[in-house]
Amino acid sequence: MTEREYNECVNLYADNVYRFILKNLRHEEDARDVVQGAFEKMWINRETVDNERSKSFLFTVAYHQMIDHIRKNKRISLREEFNENDRGSVGPAHDTKRILNEALGKLSELQRSLVMLKDYEGYSYEEIGQITNLNESQVKVYLHRARLLLREYIVKVENVI
Repeated sequence: MTEREYNECVNLYADNVYRFILKNLRHEEDARDVVQGAFEKMWINRETVDNERSKSFLFTVAYHQMIDHIRKNKRISLREEFNENDRGSVGPAHDTKRILNEALGKLSELQRSLVMLKDYEGYSYEEIGQITNLNESQVKVYLHRARLLLREYIVKVENVI
């Protein structure tokens, strides 16, 4: 990979990788650190990275750095979340985005990553397997279970729109 190809890769995929990591970590600064680390690793290994597989390489590195970050910070849980009812504001009875985010929050890190890679980023089962070091069958099974959990949460009586 040349310097020009690396810069094109940054322009093409930086936003996608950041969104993927941010959706999983839910913390902007941590997501920026993970993405920057992934691009740094790509720069260091640019001689061995095939330009045609740069997106897959980048997502794989970012995914593994995200998992390392989660493991490292597992004991410290800093969440900047708040409940809409705590603010005292009166809004719509059902907020689809909030319900979906809550449902995604109920999933494990692996399940959430699989859902994001497949349904949000559009990767194939084979590509997801390469990124997560799972075989294609495992990806399908874990993704199916994650979707069942999502459906179960979303269709609860209090969440039905």
